[in-house]
Amino acid sequence: MKQILVLSGLCALLCHTGCHPKEEHHEAASKLLVTSPLTADTTITREYVCQIKSIRNIEVRAQEKGYLQDVLVDEGQHVKAGQLLFRIMPKLYEAELLKAEAEAQAAEIEVQNTKSLADKNVVSKNELAMANAKLKKAKAELALAQVHLAFTEIRAPFDGIINHLHLKLGSLVEEGDLLTSLSDNSRMWVYFNVSEAEYLDYASAIKPKEKINVHLRMANKEEFKYPGVVETIEAEFNNETGNIAFRATFPNSEGLLRHGETGSILVREQMKNAVIIPQKATLEIMDRKYVYVVDKNNTVQLRPVTIGAEMPDLFVVKEGLKGDEKILLEGLRKVKNNDKIAFDFENPRSVISQLVLPSE
Repeated sequence: MKQILVLSGLCALLCHTGCHPKEEHHEAASKLLVTSPLTADTTITREYVCQIKSIRNIEVRAQEKGYLQDVLVDEGQHVKAGQLLFRIMPKLYEAELLKAEAEAQAAEIEVQNTKSLADKNVVSKNELAMANAKLKKAKAELALAQVHLAFTEIRAPFDGIINHLHLKLGSLVEEGDLLTSLSDNSRMWVYFNVSEAEYLDYASAIKPKEKINVHLRMANKEEFKYPGVVETIEAEFNNETGNIAFRATFPNSEGLLRHGETGSILVREQMKNAVIIPQKATLEIMDRKYVYVVDKNNTVQLRPVTIGAEMPDLFVVKEGLKGDEKILLEGLRKVKNNDKIAFDFENPRSVISQLVLPSE
């Protein structure tokens, strides 16, 4: 009987010592983590998908028909303004020029003869006028023949790079056929689309004649080493997308950028006294962002906030939250509006230091 009593006492002691830590752990687990926004000067980066274009990119087409007699360039070749690119067999046009020259000479002789006769009153002045008209017509046909012959030589209108050759040597060329295209890549135009709200922010922040400096992230995720400048904003918004196109100009002296490339435009903006919160402290309901604000009675209040900018793991709050308020950081799905909570507070700098921060 004594052994049974001792055993019972030992079980009671073990139960008491084993259960007490579990109660403490349950109380600690019921506490939620709370922090405050970080108010600081920061640089935010807005990123836009972009299309890269040459400042001049033209199609080179035949202006006369005939056989392609000479192809004097190759794909990817740099050419100078005025350089001969193609030659269409000129024999027919040379013959037409010779014929036009002969007719012009004959008309000039006829004018001289008619003038001599008119001076002697042998023929009327009207006949002299007719002879002069024939001479003008012959000279016009001569000029036209010279133009047709000149069109058999296709020359570069500006310095640039030859693109794909569409016709090979000996091909029969029709008037208007595409031979190649030519790109002037000395500078590049980079187009990107901006929403109406962001456009209004830019337009109100930028002074007249002030330019927006931008950067370019290329397709390989490397940043182009030369900055660009936004020089042009299109006149109209696209009604389907609600966006408006911006055009930035980048120098390209090394020729790295080519017509048709894609990338991302980076617009960096300095923000003073920005209200910064972790993204995980927000809820999204019906396309709007919300936070739980902890009031002085330790009660959580669901409040909508307007996001001004987004960074990796962070939001910059434009409206709806003050820098000295407390917000729920973890356990957002465990509470409801007007719930009273127990919490531990963590310094916002400590919270943000544990997140992924921008490299710049």
